[in-house]
Amino acid sequence: MAGKSNPQASAPNSQNPNPRITKDRDFLLHLEAYLAKRDGIDKLLKISRYASKIVLASSILPDSQSLPPRLKSFESSVGLSRKAFRLGKFVQDINALRASGFSSGQDVILSIIAYGGEGLYYFVEQFVWLAKAGLIDKKNLISLQKMSAWCEFIGYIGSISLKVKELRRIDEDEACLVETIKISEVREIGCGDELKRLKKLKEKKLLKRLSVVQDLADGLMALADIRDGKGRLSAPLLISSAGLLSAIISTHKNWISC
Repeated sequence: MAGKSNPQASAPNSQNPNPRITKDRDFLLHLEAYLAKRDGIDKLLKISRYASKIVLASSILPDSQSLPPRLKSFESSVGLSRKAFRLGKFVQDINALRASGFSSGQDVILSIIAYGGEGLYYFVEQFVWLAKAGLIDKKNLISLQKMSAWCEFIGYIGSISLKVKELRRIDEDEACLVETIKISEVREIGCGDELKRLKKLKEKKLLKRLSVVQDLADGLMALADIRDGKGRLSAPLLISSAGLLSAIISTHKNWISC
């Protein structure tokens, strides 16, 4: 799902095994590492696609101009190109499911729904791409797209549920840390480590909340695909805005992770 990724970072420095964020990191080196990732390119394409869709859906450009047809052609081409970036991506969901630590039976079920749904979505999307590219017969394209949308939507249900549970655990850990820091301050005991942990916990919580928002936006788009663009929640401008929001959040997460 949009909220899960498997970024490939550039080679780490021997003295800094996690080069994620050093404030003085060279921008161009950071950009190179970002562009070297499959998800990095994919999300930039997603931003350009949904920005184009917003322009088209908002009717900013007069129909008499030649730009709207060009934008439509560009948006369609980018959408097809993005599907090529999903080749083999279902493997990351298989590995994520294998690596998941299950603390309860509920976590097992939700993980299977989340990773299984997303994995099936990426697997089916390979055939959607091959059909749209003309390599295989398009007679089953509509069925494949419907199946893909359902798998994606079900995956987001599981993903959002898992992230909400994790947010609750983070809130509990944060409350314990805050209480520990208060006690340390009353007793005039140093709590530098606790303050650092609290800062990291707040950063993690913010990213997790953004990930939930991203999944909700992507889930809305999947629901629109299931309903063939019918209904109030499938309005082109609303769906395009949700797509752009999802792309921006994902781009931010990928940027800080590389």
